[in-house]
Amino acid sequence: MSPEANQAQEARASELVHLTARELAAGLRTRELSAREVVQAHLDRIEQVNGAVNAVVTLVAERALDEAHAADERAAHGEPLGPLHGLPIAHKDTHDTRGIRTTYGTPLLADNVPDRDELIVERIRAAGAITIGKTNVPEFAAGSHTVNPVFGATRNPYGLRCSAGGSGGGAAAALACNMHPLADGSDMGGSLRNPASFCNVVGLRPSPGRVPSWPDTDPWSTMAVQGPMARTVGDAALLLSVIAGPDPRSPIALETPGSAFGGSLESDPRGLRIAWSPDLGGAVPVDREVTDVLAPAVRVFADLGCMVEEACPDLSGADEVFRTFRAWQFHLGLGALLETEADRMKPSLVRNVRQGSTLTGIDLARATELHGQLFHRVREFFERYDALVLPTSQVVPFPVELEYPEQVAGVPMDDYLDWMRSAYLVSATGSPALSVPAGFTPGGLPVGLQIVGPHRADLQVLRIGYAFEQATRHGERRPEV
Repeated sequence: MSPEANQAQEARASELVHLTARELAAGLRTRELSAREVVQAHLDRIEQVNGAVNAVVTLVAERALDEAHAADERAAHGEPLGPLHGLPIAHKDTHDTRGIRTTYGTPLLADNVPDRDELIVERIRAAGAITIGKTNVPEFAAGSHTVNPVFGATRNPYGLRCSAGGSGGGAAAALACNMHPLADGSDMGGSLRNPASFCNVVGLRPSPGRVPSWPDTDPWSTMAVQGPMARTVGDAALLLSVIAGPDPRSPIALETPGSAFGGSLESDPRGLRIAWSPDLGGAVPVDREVTDVLAPAVRVFADLGCMVEEACPDLSGADEVFRTFRAWQFHLGLGALLETEADRMKPSLVRNVRQGSTLTGIDLARATELHGQLFHRVREFFERYDALVLPTSQVVPFPVELEYPEQVAGVPMDDYLDWMRSAYLVSATGSPALSVPAGFTPGGLPVGLQIVGPHRADLQVLRIGYAFEQATRHGERRPEV
């Protein structure tokens, strides 16, 4: 190949990886683009930049190119094409993928190769997406900092000495670096939102039941959910349109079809009632670097014609609700491992699992009662407001060597959960919550804004996030990796 032809090919590949998922999907449907060239461009991008950030930890390039060729053949023969036809995606390494190593970030499962896809992967692939690999996670997705003994740490593409957040840190970093246009994830205490904030991308924690989960050791639980990550709100909605919708294997699955989220997000924000809370009514400390970035971001809503005032729901008991049910679920899922493998698991995780084993019926009954009271107080709050906006994370990306920030705004953090309270207190409410890019610190580190809506108002949250995104364009700033 001549130097000129090689330069043209590189320019074409660079152009492709910068396109949004919706733009790629449109080009693939009209056959202006081929799945093979789209997948190859993203594989080339991974080869170029993944070494610096360590986001994609298992790669199945040859399989992906074979699937891309098959996708092009289907398109050439006029076969029906799914909404994600030909789009490359790497799945979170806690989501089981048939025939592809799934480690959960733990040495205990370093060679684990599932024999079936779990439901979220099944739906994404059925929509035509092409799996190219897996993204890095903390061990068993515990904590909002992506580092584990199997693959090491994922680094923040906006500051390689910093954390990418977690537990979807690998996915967020890969999105920021244009390694693939969409990513799946899960969120109990902020695992879709915190890494989105740290890496200047979009993460949606949907309403419980919006994205059904299977298999699941606790299918009735509303604390952990699965959802989308992307570089734009529109792309996150596109992925949600595929992974949402009822399924008989989930007893809490909502009946609204995923197609409800596949259309335009254009809406008129004038007159919306927006509550702004910089610290959840004093319930959480927030570093000045975060609030300095978000203060002008919040004024955007007033410029859009919204009515903005400082207000916060009463979140009394939310901390106990979250920590009790989290410990219970960790014990339910991992308790059996402690008998033989505790010395091979990270100490903070072991402590959480053991905490779950000490819970009594009284503890669970109290948490259940508090959970119900919390729901009704938040429900009444959203009778007065259309959305609550607040910091996604209480800190900016911290040094990658730390397990967690030891203090926030001068307040000591007791454990690896404390610094995530701005996200996990929202989890306890059951409300949908979206993290959108909101600006950068003077040092160039991203800060995300969290938009929380009423019970099951996922589409409303996406529309508000889209209006903010279009007004600010912070998400268009890509890192120089």
